[in-house]
Parts: sequence; C-alpha cells; structure tokens
Amino acid sequence: MQLKTKGLVLREVKTGEADRILTILTPEHGILSASAKSSLRLKNKLFAATGLFCYSEFVLFPGKNMYIVDEATPIEVFFELRQSVEGMALAMYFAELAATVAQEGEEAESLLRLLLNSFFLIGTQKKPLHQIKAVFELRTLFDAGFMPDIVGCCECGSAETEMLRFDLSEGALFCQNCAEKIGAAPNISRSQLAAMQHMLYSEPEKAYGFTLLPEAMAGLSRLATHYVCSQLDHRFKTLDFLETVLD
Repeated sequence: MQLKTKGLVLREVKTGEADRILTILTPEHGILSASAKSSLRLKNKLFAATGLFCYSEFVLFPGKNMYIVDEATPIEVFFELRQSVEGMALAMYFAELAATVAQEGEEAESLLRLLLNSFFLIGTQKKPLHQIKAVFELRTLFDAGFMPDIVGCCECGSAETEMLRFDLSEGALFCQNCAEKIGAAPNISRSQLAAMQHMLYSEPEKAYGFTLLPEAMAGLSRLATHYVCSQLDHRFKTLDFLETVLD
C-alpha cells in the first residue's frame, strides 16, 4: 500500500550510478529510509525534490528492505543554507541530531516543525547562529524526554546568585553557594539561565524571543552542546567540523 507523506531529507547516500538512499523525517511516521532510483539524473522527475534538506511531498511504496520513492514534489528546498559554510555545517549537525533522536514509526511533527523553522532562520539570517543552535538543541532534547530541572537550585531552591552551576549529567541546577559545597565551579550566569528557561518553557513559536550579548550566547550554545552529548551519550560526527567554523 502506498504511503503519502510530507518529509524532510536528512541524509542522502549515492548508490550505483544515479540512485540515492534517503533518510526522511516525516511528521506521522518518524524516520523512514527510501530508495530514490535515478534521482541524481538532472532530467529525472525526482531530482528536484529528493536532494539533501529538501522538504517535499512524497509518495512511497514499500520495498523489500525500505520504501521506494514513486513521486516527490518539492515544497521548500532551502537553497539559502548553502550561502555560508557555517550555516551548512549547522544544518548538517541539526540533521544528524534529529536522525539520532527520532524513531521509525513514531510521531515526529514537533521535531520536524522545529527543524524547518531552524533551517528558515539559518537561511534568512534572522537570528545569530549560536542562538538558533542552542534553541534547537535544548528543544530537541525537551521533545525527546530529556527535560532539565532549571527552576531553582536542586538543594535549596534558590536561583538568586549571579553565577550558578548546571549539572550536565543530571540536568540539575545548583546555586553558587550549593555548588561550592560540593566542589563544583559555576558554569552559567543568571542571564544565561533566564535565556535557557525561556527556550524551554515558552511556546515553540516564542522560543527564539530573547536576546543575549554575543559572548554570553556563544557560551550558552557551548553548554547546550555539552548537555546534548552528555544526555545522549553520543559524539556527533558533524560537530567536529562545525566547531572549526562556528566561533
């Protein structure tokens, strides 16, 4: 039975002379693998809709090991992502992170919407890249069930000290006084904490509605990455390159 779905191409692998195997993130079915035969040929009907980061309407048929792409109509191709090395590297990381947390056969509508919004912001340069990165990382973990406890110190309940400690392994917050008692150094300021709370506790469409000084935003972005890697116990291949181009 054919499957009609919208989806975003997260990964493409060339096979044979002109075929591609696609990893597609769909809203209703999560991650799907599909073979797009002859899609690398310029005159092929699938060429424009099956490239990397294409968001398209797909008609798929079940094959022996994966779906077969029968039809594909592009909705958004995100050409703007390729305008900068930094933007493309960030998009590659987002795609790898999404493919890591999404599951086959499970709903992924909120993750797909977040990814599409993030690609749009990268391409239009409406927000700093570090801000887009931190929001995507923290909201992705939130949707995957990794919700940190950052309302107040896990020991005394306070969040009034100027510097605090965010524990990466536990996803817990310590005020500066309680952090010192356990021999942990502060790693997040009150302004960064407020931004982090806004990212996680706001409605999805409002998650980017905050400002931080560039240095503070870059620091929060790095902290978000460390939290992702700690919680998922995974080192992302795309991070190695991203960290060389994103200051």
